[in-house]
Amino acid sequence: MAQVEATTERVVAADAEKVFDALADYRGTRPKLLPEHFSEYEVREGGDGEGTLVHWKLQATSKRVRDCLMEVSEPTDGELVEKDRNSSMVTTWRVTPAGEGRSRVVVTTTWKGAGGIGGFFERTFAPKGLGRIYDAVLARLATEVEK
Repeated sequence: MAQVEATTERVVAADAEKVFDALADYRGTRPKLLPEHFSEYEVREGGDGEGTLVHWKLQATSKRVRDCLMEVSEPTDGELVEKDRNSSMVTTWRVTPAGEGRSRVVVTTTWKGAGGIGGFFERTFAPKGLGRIYDAVLARLATEVEK
């Protein structure tokens, strides 16, 4: 099984603290950012950054639905890490200043992929698909924080 990684980034016209606070708000802001690929979204514990436990289903393709139970931590300033209790998937959100009144948001998801020919296709196509999904999340984030 090989490690699979998908990374997406965007610069938004809002300061890093505002952007990070929006991402860490799992009860209020985060549900507004999710495109149609996410369903059954539910905050089970916490709701603001570290210590949050949140559930969703992620439909990456018409046939592939992943049931996610994400445990949120904040290992460093400007960083949210979502570890899936149901799989090897880990999503890391990093928010850093990018000039006055601007921030760079980088989201990286990694997981242990399948082996064999299925794993080859997963490593080839899954990062692109997940990249499109997170690009939509980042576009909605930009709309939300640039108000």
